[in-house]
Amino acid sequence: MWMRCCRSLQDPLGIMRVFVGERVENVASFFEQVLMTDGLTFLFAAALIAGIVRGFAGFGTAMIFLPVAGQYLAPTWAIAVLTIMDIIGPLPLVKRAWRDADRPDLGRLVVGLSCTLPIALWALTLFDPQIFRYMVSALSLGMLCVLALGLRYSGAVRPPLVFGIGGLGGVTGGLVGIPGPPVILFYMASAHPPAVIRANNLLYLLFFDLAILILLPLYGEMSLQAAVIGLMLVPAMMLGNVLGAKLFDPEKEKTYRTIAFVIIGISALMGLPLFD
Repeated sequence: MWMRCCRSLQDPLGIMRVFVGERVENVASFFEQVLMTDGLTFLFAAALIAGIVRGFAGFGTAMIFLPVAGQYLAPTWAIAVLTIMDIIGPLPLVKRAWRDADRPDLGRLVVGLSCTLPIALWALTLFDPQIFRYMVSALSLGMLCVLALGLRYSGAVRPPLVFGIGGLGGVTGGLVGIPGPPVILFYMASAHPPAVIRANNLLYLLFFDLAILILLPLYGEMSLQAAVIGLMLVPAMMLGNVLGAKLFDPEKEKTYRTIAFVIIGISALMGLPLFD
């Protein structure tokens, strides 16, 4: 390259052509590497299916996508891809959610999350990828059983418990990328109206996503390749949401939930290293 630069001195734009050419080659090589990511087709399929299920059932994104992603990506990459892929969808709803939210309770959830998420995510960086896959599948199957059986916490949800719910979400979110189970199991039993619970849940999960995008670079675990893969999967996720919403028929809600449970179960089982 140095000899090329020296020869190009006779041309006023020669050096610029050399460096621009090198930059273009590097960019092309990078995107070629992204497109050659192992299992990229399966990641697109998982994103699309997760979007469809979320569109007609309202849940299940992480429980469907992460067991598949864990087969092809490092644990922190899988969580980063999911976060980037999933963070865009709720943004138009933030303004209304902020208006409907119970902010003191939201603050408690966020404080609890902030205390545990950095530690849990740091612990994840030390785990063998196989352990991550077992944990993701185990938590997904466990939540599947809870949802299918209709189990819920029925006690009082007082402020100390709200801190604990937020903290437990930080643990499950940091270790396996799924912060929702504690909210589903415990916070849904709070005395708040459904609109408030939905708003607090949305903003809590949005804060989790933002925290992930801050912490992963601090831990040296965020790569440009993972970010690009996440952005590439956004259209598949959005298309899935649209298709799922169009398929939804309120009179067939139980049927859709059953379909969602079956898909979550298949994805969780496929994610187990035992079936490689």
